[in-house]
Amino acid sequence: MSDALMPTYARSPLTLVRGEGCRVWDDDGVSYLDLIGGLGALSLGHAHPRWLAAVTDAAATLGLMTNLVTTGPQARLAERLVEITPVPDAQVFLCNSGAEANEALLKLVRKHGLRNARPTIVVLEGSFHGRTVATLAATGQPAKRAPFEPLVDWFRFVPPNDLAALEAALVPGDVSAVFLEPILGEGGVVPLTAAYLQGVRARCDEFGALLAVDEVQTGSGRTGSWLSVTSSGVTPDVVSLAKALGGGLPIGALLAPAALAFGPGEHGSTFGGGPVPSTAALAMLDTIHDDDLLTNVREMGALLRGDVERLAPAGTVRDVRGDGLLLGLHVAPAIAAADVVTALRGRGVLASTAGTDVVRFTPPYTIGPAEVDEAAKALAAALAEVAP
Repeated sequence: MSDALMPTYARSPLTLVRGEGCRVWDDDGVSYLDLIGGLGALSLGHAHPRWLAAVTDAAATLGLMTNLVTTGPQARLAERLVEITPVPDAQVFLCNSGAEANEALLKLVRKHGLRNARPTIVVLEGSFHGRTVATLAATGQPAKRAPFEPLVDWFRFVPPNDLAALEAALVPGDVSAVFLEPILGEGGVVPLTAAYLQGVRARCDEFGALLAVDEVQTGSGRTGSWLSVTSSGVTPDVVSLAKALGGGLPIGALLAPAALAFGPGEHGSTFGGGPVPSTAALAMLDTIHDDDLLTNVREMGALLRGDVERLAPAGTVRDVRGDGLLLGLHVAPAIAAADVVTALRGRGVLASTAGTDVVRFTPPYTIGPAEVDEAAKALAAALAEVAP
């Protein structure tokens, strides 16, 4: 660790120097199984050969260009995202992160709402959308907002999976959009039910509101489909993507119908959609397709969930929730998730927390059965260690 870094994270006492596949090594040469995967961003694992070759070639071919011109990788990535994302008549804005994608989404929805005298956006309690001013204001976790308030006042909060509360919040002529994560990631890996998502879609149609979906953590294959929300049979109006999309390089994307798109001068990004991160995203999408990694995500996610439920000591786990390779272990009330993460690290496995009582697993899509077995056995031992 370095005193020159701002203490914005509660960092583990660990300095990593190298990675390959699903494993990393620290500066003492100790190996760890990486189930954090860049908090879900490292979709193909460390130093994936196809991704690495594409990025190396791109960096040697064309440096950063202004968005006053178009590059081949940028255009191809936008076209690919339009092909695989079911937003009707979609156009793409490329940026650098999930927070930026969500900030762009909120600006776009706000513009649409003001045009129709509908200033309010309905969001969910427990949600997390980013740390910029607008995305933080839309985040349904008061403790994260409190040090910076007052923030922008466009948002109306409702509890997740409660259609009656949502309907009450949809004041006719007032709401421009409902904005939600299909699985509340930082909020504890809490899935929204298919019935709820279908109900939200129906009520948005009834009240003339947009359905805007934050797929930063859940999208780009993380749950075993390109978008998590589509597994419920729901088509969104507006979608944000990031994290896994770049395979380890920073990139984000906003997809919206052409009729809602920003015009010249209304939004922008110096680095957004640069040749290197766009190439990285294309290599990631190609690898998922060619190696059938969506199937692997579903199969390894089911295997990890089943092994954890089978091996966890009695009384240590309340439930395992999430989908694909976005899983949250909801621990018993007497156990702190941070203690489980520490005990796992002592057994050579890296995981993260999502709140005080959820251990989160977001490994690369390339994880295999042997690594899942290793993780589940280490977790069982870690739970036994910290259980009162």
